[in-house]
Amino acid sequence: MSRRILIIVVLLGGLLGFGAWTVLLRPSDLPPDGFSRGNGRIEADLIDVSPKLAGRVAEIRVREGDLVKAGDVLAVMDTAELRAQLARADAAVASAEASVGVAAAQVKEAQARLALAQSEQARAETLGERDVISRVNLDVKRTETQLAEANLAAAEATRLSKERGVEAEAAARAEITARIADSTLHATGPARVLYRLAQLGEIVGSGGKILTLISLDEVYMEFFLSATDAPRVVIGDEARIVADIAPGQSVPATVIFVSPQAQFTPKQVETLSERESLMFRVRVRIPPDFVLARVDQVKTGVRGLAWVRLAAPDGTLTAWPDGLTPPLLVMP
Repeated sequence: MSRRILIIVVLLGGLLGFGAWTVLLRPSDLPPDGFSRGNGRIEADLIDVSPKLAGRVAEIRVREGDLVKAGDVLAVMDTAELRAQLARADAAVASAEASVGVAAAQVKEAQARLALAQSEQARAETLGERDVISRVNLDVKRTETQLAEANLAAAEATRLSKERGVEAEAAARAEITARIADSTLHATGPARVLYRLAQLGEIVGSGGKILTLISLDEVYMEFFLSATDAPRVVIGDEARIVADIAPGQSVPATVIFVSPQAQFTPKQVETLSERESLMFRVRVRIPPDFVLARVDQVKTGVRGLAWVRLAAPDGTLTAWPDGLTPPLLVMP
């Protein structure tokens, strides 16, 4: 009986000791004064790579998991039909330019005829003053000059029309050239290939997805702050992210969004009291340089905590506590 009592006493002592450690020695789950935090997960913008025009996939130059940078060629659409149209457009431009040459020659001819008609009219005017030619012949010369002027005006209008025709054909050629250029799909910034959604030879419609990329320009975490803390956070404030997989290290971040409107928080927020209260959505962004320097370690979907500093009424900021200070802002 005494042995059983001894065991019970030991168990009770252990429970009391654990309770004392929990209350007195374990670090508090509450953030220190001057700081606030929220649960979230690291996310990044997704980019769908799609052709502007429907067509056949001729090349896909990347695989899932590949890292790409701005300007890299990701995929190429078949352009055989477009290149045939371009050849036809080149011929149309050449034909239109030749027509301009013919129209210019006609203008010169009309100018020469007008000069001759004006010269003959001048002589007829002189002879008419001397009554050497009849009034009828003088009227004929005047009419011929007017006809020559009208022919010159018509020739110049024709030349202008032909020149505009060259511009129209050149614009059509430029449009086809632009379509050919759009058939080569480039990366717009640093990213990693997440999905390859098409295969060589497939017909893809306009806007159909060929690849999905994870943008490394926009890596961020979204979380929620209470109505008490959110007004003390402004865009541009420093922040820190501590991932669950690396609790002893922090990542620098910057506040890029604070919702102007309160909302009920979603179910992934941990405590019932937080879910029942109105909160403000906040987004903090990890600097792109930091991401690119550790690009092989960047993973989206990783959960963690985002920390922000809360400005005091006089605008002062509290120094970052141990574990969130700059010397620890280095990932392995």
